[in-house]
Amino acid sequence: MVNKQQNKSEQQRKASVGILMLETQFPRILGDLGNAASWDFPVQYAIVKGASAPKALGAESKALLDSFIVAGQELVANGADGITTSCGFLSLMQRELSAAINAPVAASSLMQVPWVQSLLPDGKRVGVLTVHANNLTTEHLHAAGAAIDTPVEGTEHGSEFTRVILNDETRMDIAAARKDNLQAAQALISKHDNIGAIVLECTNMVPYAADIQLSTGLPVFSIYTFINWFQAGLVAKRFPV
Repeated sequence: MVNKQQNKSEQQRKASVGILMLETQFPRILGDLGNAASWDFPVQYAIVKGASAPKALGAESKALLDSFIVAGQELVANGADGITTSCGFLSLMQRELSAAINAPVAASSLMQVPWVQSLLPDGKRVGVLTVHANNLTTEHLHAAGAAIDTPVEGTEHGSEFTRVILNDETRMDIAAARKDNLQAAQALISKHDNIGAIVLECTNMVPYAADIQLSTGLPVFSIYTFINWFQAGLVAKRFPV
């Protein structure tokens, strides 16, 4: 029998995911990892000072590691049971964050690529959509446990999405951003006729996941699917028995 005190204790533990945020000002619309209303459970946020989107995507990302570790340790000290980040490119930090933070770490949506690949029929591949394909290297894929020849397509050829994020602009034309994501998805499947599922690298792509799925007819996995899975393990659902 579960007593009332135990129920109360479990309710207080619901805010178990700590999210390490880049320091940005671009819009965080519903569905974005950085919008707390996107989640069906409470989350904790910590902004990593100086961690801009261009730095996270570039060679400077490793210089940010110590700042991410300190912020992650603070989240755990404040009660977080697991840590994630707001950028898929931070797969490069997975090993170091896991070693330094006394909690499970799910650094990047890209970590789903090998899992999803194991679900697909023979001959089908996982494809990745990213905010900038030229910056997503084999090193990022390898760090996430993904095959280094994983098909990748970026939104950088569009008119809105990549520009707003990398320039950290305060306004975004959502319809144009959606169009950029859909065009990138179509480019991915037109270049590779064996795509069986799509993983979204960028945490800001989640608001467009349903449209991408409708457009391509393929399963779409994102930081949203990853963190919902993560949370379900951190705080197991109790069923009355």
